[in-house]
Amino acid sequence: MKKTMFLCLALILVVMWIGPASAEYRATMKLASTQPMDHPYMVGAKKFADLIKERTNGRIEIKLYPSNQLGKGEREMTEGIQQGAIDLLVTSTGPLGGFSPSINILDFPFLFRDFNHVDLVMDGPIGRKLLDDFEKANIKALSFWENGFRHLTNSKIDVKKAADAKGLKIRTMENKIHLAAWKDAGLNPTPMAWGEVFTALQQKVIDGQENPIAVFYSAKFWDAGQKHFSLTAHVYSPSPFLMSKKTFDAMPKADQELFLKTSYEAGKFQRKVNRDAEEAKLKEMTAKGVTVVRDVDRESFKKAMAPTYAAFSSEFPKAEIEAIMNAK
Repeated sequence: MKKTMFLCLALILVVMWIGPASAEYRATMKLASTQPMDHPYMVGAKKFADLIKERTNGRIEIKLYPSNQLGKGEREMTEGIQQGAIDLLVTSTGPLGGFSPSINILDFPFLFRDFNHVDLVMDGPIGRKLLDDFEKANIKALSFWENGFRHLTNSKIDVKKAADAKGLKIRTMENKIHLAAWKDAGLNPTPMAWGEVFTALQQKVIDGQENPIAVFYSAKFWDAGQKHFSLTAHVYSPSPFLMSKKTFDAMPKADQELFLKTSYEAGKFQRKVNRDAEEAKLKEMTAKGVTVVRDVDRESFKKAMAPTYAAFSSEFPKAEIEAIMNAK
């Protein structure tokens, strides 16, 4: 009897010891975006999903939900990440200041010189600190992906210098720095949800908008009367790749490290895809009747928007801005 009880106890202990170690973490996750599947956001998202599936031997599957399928816009979907209703999200920084105020420092005009400067900052300690700040909002920011340099478009005039754009009513993101910069330049910026922009342009409620080449191209804004595209490159728009902290914390440490590593790898891929396709997209836009203004006097815009820095000096110390501007 004692021998039987001893064997039973030993068996229970063995099961208790083996069980947790042999139970593999498995999950099906939702990855969302405002953009369609042909946008670089979703090209990068598919790369990330494929790599995670391959590297976990199918334990973790990521399903893609483009074109606002899981929310009406970036703010609503970021709230979904915060609450754990959405697992992963590629988003612009536009609405993110309400979740992590420090990210707004990247929205100042003419902060970055070129793509090399961008990569140096985004992949370095400054970028990592900005990503880590999201944890205060119960969000895990994995890495920086890319929306790209933003450019001004409109239905009325070829804009070559800041004075040409005065009085234009344009859609902007819900972002106080963007709004201030355009007001300083003499335009009438109007914050508007992304899903409303095409119709507003079509109905001439607004004259124009500002976005990277890939966004303009994917939205086919030439069909909404946007025939004037000026390469102002006034703001660089990064795209944080966000994850629900609830989902992240539920994963084993090895999978957490895998997600961080793979998100960075997929981000590098996504940025390259975005940049490599820009010139071809500009040529296609020209074929659709869009006038691409290349000889933009960017210094005139930089000068017109300069007061924006002083307006937010109490929120963003000069030393932090200069650390980004002077990174080499």
